[in-house]
Amino acid sequence: MGAGLIGRRHIQHVRAEPDAELVAVVDPTDAGRQVAAENGVRWHASFSDVLATERPDGVIVATPNQVHVENGLEAVAAGIPLLVEKPIADDLAEGERLVAAAERAGVPLLVGHHRRHNPIMRAAREIVSSGRLGRIVAVNALFWLYKPDDYFDLSWRREAGAGPVFLNLIHDVDNLRYLIGEVVAVQAVESNAVRGNAVEETSAIILEFASGALATVSVCDTVVAPWSWEMTTGENPAYPVADEACYLLAGTAGSLSLPKLEVWFNDARPGWWEPLQRSRLGVVARDPLALQIRHFAAVIRGQEAPLVDGREGLRTLEVITAIKQAARTGQRVSLPPR
Repeated sequence: MGAGLIGRRHIQHVRAEPDAELVAVVDPTDAGRQVAAENGVRWHASFSDVLATERPDGVIVATPNQVHVENGLEAVAAGIPLLVEKPIADDLAEGERLVAAAERAGVPLLVGHHRRHNPIMRAAREIVSSGRLGRIVAVNALFWLYKPDDYFDLSWRREAGAGPVFLNLIHDVDNLRYLIGEVVAVQAVESNAVRGNAVEETSAIILEFASGALATVSVCDTVVAPWSWEMTTGENPAYPVADEACYLLAGTAGSLSLPKLEVWFNDARPGWWEPLQRSRLGVVARDPLALQIRHFAAVIRGQEAPLVDGREGLRTLEVITAIKQAARTGQRVSLPPR
């Protein structure tokens, strides 16, 4: 459902996955009809049209954020497992409504935080969990790049719920939750000084974790810069790749840069006058969107539990919602305890 940028990438990976088959594209636009024709599958203007003629095994909801819940509830009502692109919703209460409906119906619901499938993230989580870095106390994360003017030709990208905090930083927040644990409070400021759209283009954020770690996070989609997950990992071939870091995790026994997976440490006792050593962990690059499709197929068959279920998607959305509230009010915002 949805034949936009991310929808087309999902189509590509479904077609390449031996355990999955693309059967239809649901998108009311002429562009959606064309995408279906290009891929040799049926086109439907609505999900109700699909159900009138066939019953798919699973549904990928890749429509604009504002209709994720509406589209997701259609799949839940039909009893069909679904993968919903992030964010699960543009409103926390609506996201809760979708998750609760799926739980009541016993319908598997996955949220598209695909980076958790990336071997880089899995290796980083193992490093952190091993204690090799000691206690994580500080984190710096950047999402800095330039979205061209024609990106905003689609009006929904200029409207509330479609700024880089919701669309992009949500991935980074989910990554940090995956690596460090739950966020308990946030502070934030934001600006739209360059484009003047209804959504932010720059935000500076402080995340407080249950462990006591503090993260400074900066997002901006109107600067020419290489420091973002997109520009440093090679995860999406559409982006050029820079040999730079976008996350720095600092611990009492060592520090880690991502996506390079470089660990910095003292060979003897820690100290600012002691020589630093560096090691780099190599991993085999895999496309996490492809791995996510394979995982979704396994979930549909009942062979695996969702890696990122609806509740996990909601918890990440909860942090994003708190960031927006903190920026709007200028106040520190606490999150409900877990």
